[in-house]
Amino acid sequence: MDYDDAPSAGRGLPSGTPLPPDDWAGHGHDARMENLYASHHARVAGIFRRNVPPQEVPDLVQETFRRLMSAEGYGAGFLEAPAAYLASAARSILKNRARSGVRSHVQAHDSFEDQQLAGPDPHAVLEQRDLLRRAEDAIATLNPTTRDVFLMHRLDDLSYSEISRIKGMSLKRVEKHIAKALKAIRKARDAQL
Repeated sequence: MDYDDAPSAGRGLPSGTPLPPDDWAGHGHDARMENLYASHHARVAGIFRRNVPPQEVPDLVQETFRRLMSAEGYGAGFLEAPAAYLASAARSILKNRARSGVRSHVQAHDSFEDQQLAGPDPHAVLEQRDLLRRAEDAIATLNPTTRDVFLMHRLDDLSYSEISRIKGMSLKRVEKHIAKALKAIRKARDAQL
């Protein structure tokens, strides 16, 4: 068996393809990034641990490494001192956060259980209850036919013609019963104002 015929051991390259040299630009980009991350992660995280809440550290570390990968010249291998660049990027992120006034989510978080939520104005609630009670009293004092016609229209959402047909009265008579009920309710409402 010839060397070129040997199956490639999980490299994903077709047989016979020579491997590029280690210094070839673009080769091993993922491996180089993983190596940089493994080498410098603890130091970058330490910079953030002193200045932000622990739950924010992983996101800020990730942002720092994202900046490194998007730095001009990174892909071409011009970045000679990644540790210095990472420290500088981390400090820059902290300065930007301080300048923009970003606070910790924990500090800015207001727990629902901790707040006393303002309910409706108790005075307004009492006024509305009183108004409703007066309207109910006014409806209760109407004669039975007027009360039925009004409730059929307002509660059952029936049209005047439907009420006219059900009650066996003219449309004009239905209108008069509704007007009489509304007048009694308005009078009861205005009595306390």
